[in-house]
This record gives sequence, structure tokens and C-alpha cells, in this order.
Amino acid sequence: MVKNSKKDRCPRCAQGSVVTDTNTGENFCGKCGYVLNEENVESGPEWRSFSKEEGENRTRTGTPTSLAMHDMGLATIIGQADKDATGKPLSSSMRSTIERLRTWDSRSQVHEPVDRNFRQAFSELDRLKDKLAVGDAVVEKAAYIYRKALEKGLVRGRSISALIASALYAACRDTETPRTLKDIGSASNIKRKDIARCYRLLLRELGLKMPVVDPIKCVARIASKAELSEKTKREAAKILKTAEENKISAGKDPMGLAAAALYVACVTNGENKTQRDVAEAAGVTEVTIRNRYKGLKLALNL
Repeated sequence: MVKNSKKDRCPRCAQGSVVTDTNTGENFCGKCGYVLNEENVESGPEWRSFSKEEGENRTRTGTPTSLAMHDMGLATIIGQADKDATGKPLSSSMRSTIERLRTWDSRSQVHEPVDRNFRQAFSELDRLKDKLAVGDAVVEKAAYIYRKALEKGLVRGRSISALIASALYAACRDTETPRTLKDIGSASNIKRKDIARCYRLLLRELGLKMPVVDPIKCVARIASKAELSEKTKREAAKILKTAEENKISAGKDPMGLAAAALYVACVTNGENKTQRDVAEAAGVTEVTIRNRYKGLKLALNL
């Protein structure tokens, strides 16, 4: 019980002060018992604490909503416990009724074709999330793009796996997460050409505006795979920053440019790494690194 300030007087007897019951949220007079209002907004945390024999137990209100779930996490599920709200066991007739309702509830969840489409697409998205090690923000963005594509009718006649993979690539580009088409193609076991075709379709039909990939964001990934030192990474970042200021990086593949900058930094710092080592870590060819290396040397006077 919480006693309110002295200014809050009972409107009926005008003598007792208003008291709030923290369990039920009722406001009532502490003298005559007159209930002012029965509902009150709960301003506390989203868990309820109650005592049991083993001690205090805290239960949360449920999982958060997510666009990456077929029902956004708002599904109604009839529990398996055959008990009513007070904890008493149900009668045999009511138990059979609840069992029949539970069966129809599970059947109705996969009745709509859209729901089946979302189930298949988002299970594939969850698998790609684990393989590519991307964050929840990227997954949410990919699910949002896929839902928009389904609303526009772009999924009809196309592969669900290819479209969800292209939506994930678009989300990686939008959030500036360094994942290439080759990475997503190998993770989803779909041809790079098919993902690129679906990606261009999403850009054209949904009007998506993608930012230019920053080559500096690719440096850490390549350096980690090639086992390069921190000094080399910082030197490569400086080279790329200078190249961007001189407008050399425009129109170049960011992964190839980052690999070439790392190779230049290796030569400058005397680190023993070949072009093949850096090319394999970046997923580009040695010819690309040689061409970008020559361009960086000429432009930056290295």
C-alpha cells in the first residue's frame, strides 16, 4: 500500500486520504473504503515478481516483436497445460474441447499462402544470419525489404531463396556491413548471377538508394584473414583516406582497393606477405591487386 499526499482527500467523506494498492492498482479512501478508480497505469519494469517456496521468481512479459518472424512474434498459442486461470484442472469435456481448439489453432497458422512464404523465407534468413555472422539490425532490414517485395508482388514466379539472399545483400549494403555477393552466394548456395539479378530488381522496383561502400570498412576483415599487424591496418587506412581525398577510389571495387592498400602497407612496413596471400584473404584476383597497386603508387607518389 502507498499513501498519497495529504492534498488527495476522499471526495465522499472529505476526511480520509487516498491510498493506492500497488498490487491491484486501485485508488481508495483509507477511512471509508470508497474506491476512486480501479485501473492504474503500471510504470514499473516489465517483469512480475512473486514469491514461491524456492524464493522470488521473475518472469518477463514475452519475446520482443521482430520483422524476421513470420507473425512478427505476435502469435497466439494455446498452452499444453490443462488448467484454468486459477490453476484448477479442467474437466474431461472441457479438456477435449481445448484439445480440439489447440489442433485448429496450429492448423490455422499455416493456412495462408503468405504465411507459408514468410516461414520459408525467414527460416532461410535465419540460416544465412548464422553463416555470415551479421547483426540483428541487418536481419531486420532484410526482413523489411523482403516484406515490401512481397507486397509489390515481386516474389511471384521467382525463387524465395534467391530473393531473400538479395534482400540480405541489400541490407548489408544499406547498413555498410562488408559482405560481398560472393560471400552471400557461397552461404546460400545460389549463383552470384541470380542474386545480382534479384538485387537489381529490388533496387528498381522498391526505389532503394544504396550508399557507396567505404573501402576502409573492408580493411579489418581482410587483415584478420591474412593475419596482418595492427600497424599495417592503420597504414592501409591512411592510404585509403588519402586516395578518397584525391578522388582516386571513385568507381573502384572497394574490396580490391582495400586489398591493394593493405599490400602497399605491407611493402612499406616490410611485412612478408605476397599478393596471392592478400588476394585470397580479400576474395579478389592478383591481377586486380596489381592494377590497383600501380594506380595507388602513381597517384600517391609512393
